[in-house]
Amino acid sequence: MNDATLPGQRRRSVAVMVGPVQVGGGALIVVQSMTNTDTADVDATVRQVAELARTGSELVRITVNTGAAAAAVPHIRERLDAQGIQLPLIGDFH
Repeated sequence: MNDATLPGQRRRSVAVMVGPVQVGGGALIVVQSMTNTDTADVDATVRQVAELARTGSELVRITVNTGAAAAAVPHIRERLDAQGIQLPLIGDFH
């Protein structure tokens, strides 16, 4: 067993920035969530992302599985920005 697999040990990784959030490279663990709304439903997705942000999520993933979902993403981002919610959105493309 090497050091990277011992309980309580973290493997080495390269730091990357996802918007203002550092992931890897010794950064603290980041809370990530995923919506379960239809991303094409802008109102529902914005409500859920806002709730996740208020409860501590630092990154939120949204499914982008249709053209309508892809078209909704800029509107979701605009509405979140208008509410002062700056957490990064991560698209899960299918």
